[in-house]
Amino acid sequence: MLEPSHNDELPPIPGKRYFTIGEVSELCAVKPHVLRYWEQEFPQLSPVKRRGNRRYYQRQDVLMIRQIRALLYEQGFTIGGARQRLSGDEARDDVTQYRQLIRQMLVELEEVRQVLAK
Repeated sequence: MLEPSHNDELPPIPGKRYFTIGEVSELCAVKPHVLRYWEQEFPQLSPVKRRGNRRYYQRQDVLMIRQIRALLYEQGFTIGGARQRLSGDEARDDVTQYRQLIRQMLVELEEVRQVLAK
């Protein structure tokens, strides 16, 4: 996700479950209005909303925001390009997970075949 070289300039993420928009703003060096805009542009970013439409971000949201920030501010992607890059990464991750699942199922089926052959 986030390149190791970018971790040095941003503060470490505390071990909390939920973060307010102000906390995420400080953790990611992005203003709150930018975070709200990115929610509209990136479907992967969806904080929990509670009373009065208050946003509560989880750790994976903070990591996603840091990745979006790196793509836009450091690598020079446009919003559309960053959105496409993120959706492409997710598709590759899904394919990898499916392949691992299929391999596991094949191993288990082979074990079942051996048991039935006895």
